[in-house]
Amino acid sequence: MARPTVAVIGTGGTISSLGHHSLELATYVDHATVMEVGELIAKVPELDRVADIVPVPFRAIPSTAIGPAVWPELLAIVHETAARPEIDGIAITHGTATLEETAYFLNLTVETEKTVVLVGAQRPASGLSTDAFLNLLNAVRVAGAPEARGMGVLTVLNDEIHAAREVTKTHSARAQTFKAPDFGVLGHADEDRIAIYRRPVRVHAPEAARELGLPDRLPRVEIAYSYGGSDGAVLRAMADLGAEGIVMAALAPGNPTPEEHEVMEEVMARGVVFVMGTRAGAGRLVPLERRRPKGTVLADNLTVQKARILLMLGLARTKDLDELQALFYRF
Repeated sequence: MARPTVAVIGTGGTISSLGHHSLELATYVDHATVMEVGELIAKVPELDRVADIVPVPFRAIPSTAIGPAVWPELLAIVHETAARPEIDGIAITHGTATLEETAYFLNLTVETEKTVVLVGAQRPASGLSTDAFLNLLNAVRVAGAPEARGMGVLTVLNDEIHAAREVTKTHSARAQTFKAPDFGVLGHADEDRIAIYRRPVRVHAPEAARELGLPDRLPRVEIAYSYGGSDGAVLRAMADLGAEGIVMAALAPGNPTPEEHEVMEEVMARGVVFVMGTRAGAGRLVPLERRRPKGTVLADNLTVQKARILLMLGLARTKDLDELQALFYRF
């Protein structure tokens, strides 16, 4: 069987970083050299055993610098690359700090049927026992695998295949950091094959893009973190700074403090849309009439950082609260 042709788009991050020596597993970030994607690929000759590789340079930056200002440019590169008939799939190297957010944005906006996989590493490419090279190899394998088609944007790290909507970074340093707390992995990238055990059911790429599309402008949406004694003053400040929406990382199971509740009603009267999430990081929110202001949209089980992305795309279409709630139950 012919090998697939997989494009590797480079954005930088730990997976592309080189420290001064092999024991710099964390402090490399202060002075790392970040390789362009072609340099990274050259360090993994085993890639030639699993696919024909097409390097696509994009950025060589940490993922702390990647967000709404960069996402549309990356989306354009993905579409441009996917339009090439010889390309069977796409792997995107990315820093792990915001990898899950970029993955979810692409999951809602990518229009190609070809598999798109985001991959990063917890240890730099120069580090002892780096996970960079095997993660990249497995991401390329998944991007080119027929078994992975039709599941939306995926992430591959630590041999695990996750859905962009479900995955989150759960540890600052360990290699097994990326997990889906509610539902677990989709499958594994094992030595003998790409093994898929379940498929996402929420609407994802490319169907999601046909409904949401990429707007001309992404509205400003902020995230507010609840804590014992929070008086909600930050919510007023966010509205004063022009936030059109605010996602609450509320006290589990998704409730604001009494003071926040009062300020939310005040700010909502100014036209700001609130989405209620939970700082717990997992678990579906259910409607509670007395604990939340009327008109609060529920994040379902999305993490607050992903709820922010969906709210940005939603607010670009509508401010109707029922329509926005429907989006959170659909995507």
